Amino acid sequence: MRFINCLLSILVFLVLFNCTDNQNNKKPNMTTKVVSEIITDKDSLLVKDMVLIPSGTFEMGSVNQEGFYDEYPKHVVKINSFWMDKTEVTNAQFKKFVDETGYVTTAEKKIDWDEIKKGLPKNTPKPNDSLLEPSSLVFKYTESSVNLQDHTQWWKFQKGANWKNPWGPGSSIEGKDNYPVVHISWNDAQAYCEWAGKRLPTEAEWEYASRGGINHSVYSWGNQIINTGLPKANTWDGEFPYKNSLKDNFEFLAPVKKFIPNGYGLYDIAGNVWEWCYDWYRHDYYKEFENNIADNPIGPQNSFDPNEPYLPKKVMRGGSFLCNDSYCSGFRNSMRMKTSPDTSSIHAGFRTVLDAS
Repeated sequence: MRFINCLLSILVFLVLFNCTDNQNNKKPNMTTKVVSEIITDKDSLLVKDMVLIPSGTFEMGSVNQEGFYDEYPKHVVKINSFWMDKTEVTNAQFKKFVDETGYVTTAEKKIDWDEIKKGLPKNTPKPNDSLLEPSSLVFKYTESSVNLQDHTQWWKFQKGANWKNPWGPGSSIEGKDNYPVVHISWNDAQAYCEWAGKRLPTEAEWEYASRGGINHSVYSWGNQIINTGLPKANTWDGEFPYKNSLKDNFEFLAPVKKFIPNGYGLYDIAGNVWEWCYDWYRHDYYKEFENNIADNPIGPQNSFDPNEPYLPKKVMRGGSFLCNDSYCSGFRNSMRMKTSPDTSSIHAGFRTVLDAS
């Protein structure tokens, strides 16, 4: 029984983790700053389909008692202006990158056990070779209500699932150019950014942008609870994970720009797909700034999650089509998600940013 539980833990939560990333924290690719210095107007090709987020200060972290422990303490953060994609990176945009570079995503590669075991507890048994084939996580409905602490009940490790085949063999993205690309690992997002001459947003930049200029807002649209009034984002409507009422008109992923943008003109900053940030994750990182202003922070030097202390993780933000108040409320501005940089899934995507000066 312990073997089965351990194997499920490996497959569902570690997925495609390996130890190839350098834990030393580096500043985001500084070539983006050099490039951005030549930007003279918003019509530049480099900032096409991006919006300028103005500089300012804000209070980062949960504004009420609904936050998780890692969303406290609330602290003041200074942010320089930057450009940010209006939408998540789409299938069409990612396809152009792959066509030009021949890039192969994490989900399309066979899992290297010699690497993955370096990040696992000692003496973790090796799974069958068939379970190390190119795969990624996809969602599956449950038949009825379940214990929401057991994620294995609605996640399936699907062979052949990747950005081109989101649900596995037989599925495709044909006719879905304007959908967000998914099954993207942090490493994949980084590779795209380097090609595009941009970078991933820091966690602080992401939260600042998500708030859309509204101080002390719980959500990107303000403070109105998500299931009141008109649909505000592509999230789970109904009883998670077995009954979706489709109130927002989408069962799973939605094309970009189907919901009203926030105050900065950003679409789907809440819901649709989780978005990778640059930063390593630490559960206690905010304590560093409890009594001082954080000046454009880029995250901790290394990662630590007490729930999985052996597994380095990167931050994700924004929630996805699977988020529901009964489960994670991932669409809150301050909600923090974390996972290993080689993890991919049906609701993992990203958007890019560019320094403004």
